[in-house]
Amino acid sequence: MSQKQTGWQIYSLIIGLTVFFSLLGAGTVCAAGPMLPQTYSDQDIRGWLMSEKLDGVRGYWNGTHLRSRNGNLLYPPPAFTAKLPDFALEGELWGGRGTFEQTLSIVTKEQAHEGWLQLKFAIFDVPRARGGFSARIAKADAWFGAQPSAHAFVIPQVLLRDQSQLHQELARIEELGGEGLIVRKTDALYRAGRSSEILKVKNYSDAEARVVAHLPGKGRNAGRLGSLLVSLDGGTQFKIGSGFSDAERQSPPPIGTYITFKYYGYYQSGIPKFPSFMRSRQDRKP
Repeated sequence: MSQKQTGWQIYSLIIGLTVFFSLLGAGTVCAAGPMLPQTYSDQDIRGWLMSEKLDGVRGYWNGTHLRSRNGNLLYPPPAFTAKLPDFALEGELWGGRGTFEQTLSIVTKEQAHEGWLQLKFAIFDVPRARGGFSARIAKADAWFGAQPSAHAFVIPQVLLRDQSQLHQELARIEELGGEGLIVRKTDALYRAGRSSEILKVKNYSDAEARVVAHLPGKGRNAGRLGSLLVSLDGGTQFKIGSGFSDAERQSPPPIGTYITFKYYGYYQSGIPKFPSFMRSRQDRKP
């Protein structure tokens, strides 16, 4: 093979890899999926970092575009993303405590609109940066320290001394109407899927289920929703009859869609104890 042919093959390989990684960057932050928390259950978290768990819509900035948890393109106006960096960020699109439904209605519109300017991009990781969590989040801190944005901020992290501090902070956040806490191991590498190095801390657990059927109500709820029959990903089915507003009973989540519910442990059968409806998950498609 001639030296000219070899050079052309190397050049073609470089071009091909460049195109491949540019296409990968146009999709979700991590092709294998996001890093997700497990649930705290008295693990030793001394020396970890703690922050409030913001109840928003998960967002991924790949350096040029903002995408949802499912990788769907979002449509913020240019003013919202003007001060974001050219590297990947992960965070919550957040309108404040207790505003999840309003936030969801804003970010799911397939056109840019000024409603976005009511929100902020609350950043909790830099997925493609090198090193452990502390090193990754420091990259975001440095960027926004030099170039502040009116529509983005890095979620503050607090070093944990002990479990007593954790429980005190959880009580404070819940008193303010917050959802709970997230704790992260300082040297945790970014890995897709559920990780034991990032934990969510709440006084209850929550999960997602798919709506299988609408079951009619009785008495006060006659003529409208009584309960939902739902299914976990593993196939376990059960009913949820509490937590709904009157409006939600009149117009319940459609069959086939996903909801978030809270619960307090499991029965031996695998059914969650005392499940209660929290909200629809319009950002998770059937």
